[in-house]
Amino acid sequence: MSGDDRAAEFGEAVNMTAKELEDWLKTDESRSAGQKDGGGESTGHASGRRIVELLRTKKADLTEKDHQHMAKVAGYVHRHLAQRPSGDVKDTKWRHSLMNWGHDPLK
Repeated sequence: MSGDDRAAEFGEAVNMTAKELEDWLKTDESRSAGQKDGGGESTGHASGRRIVELLRTKKADLTEKDHQHMAKVAGYVHRHLAQRPSGDVKDTKWRHSLMNWGHDPLK
């Protein structure tokens, strides 16, 4: 898959702006969602910080490593959306985890 293809999938998966995501990552809900790594930060929260950087990077400046992370983000969002719980998801860990990855399912 080309870098352009990965960027397109990333663009479809990430529906939050850099500012929205940056603000979200500062919340307690964001910090408490997802699986924690050895350092105490969830994988999704760390990814969210990287996504903010990617959203602020010019397309021409994206590296192969950036494109790989973009593909990882798109894959996570698509898999997680398929696991949507029933009922109101507004204040669920499911939604909060997705938002850490740059996707707000209520948008």
